[in-house]
Amino acid sequence: MSDLITAELVDLLLTTEDKDATTRRLAGLLAGSGRVTNLEGFIADVRAREAQMPTGIEGGIGIPHARSAHVTEPSLAFGRSADGVDYGAPDGPADIIFLIAAPEGSDADHLSILAALARRLVHASFKDALRAAVVPQDVVDLVNKEVLGQ
Repeated sequence: MSDLITAELVDLLLTTEDKDATTRRLAGLLAGSGRVTNLEGFIADVRAREAQMPTGIEGGIGIPHARSAHVTEPSLAFGRSADGVDYGAPDGPADIIFLIAAPEGSDADHLSILAALARRLVHASFKDALRAAVVPQDVVDLVNKEVLGQ
């Protein structure tokens, strides 16, 4: 398995106006790297998951995610939005967005990524470091250290 997240999967200057456009932007990064084979199919899977329950959590975080036949390997794309994107969190829009993509049938990978990420996102220091990242590699290094323990 290659790295879960790379600098090419990070957008520190998201200018999208809503969660559909944000999902499309981040999914496009995954497709551009060969991790998503069918962009429209994957976006449909993310939307279907989002329709079940909003993926916004308190603290300005959005974690859209899906298992999909269109995903080649477990992957994580990251976006940061100055204006925020509404993912349905009770405290308002998300400025930190992680799109989790897992291959269909990879329940363990998907759940372990989601759980590890959620455990770190409750810590203000982790969120502050994501908000302060200057270059995409800063996010990659932070995720590798704090979420993956590498």
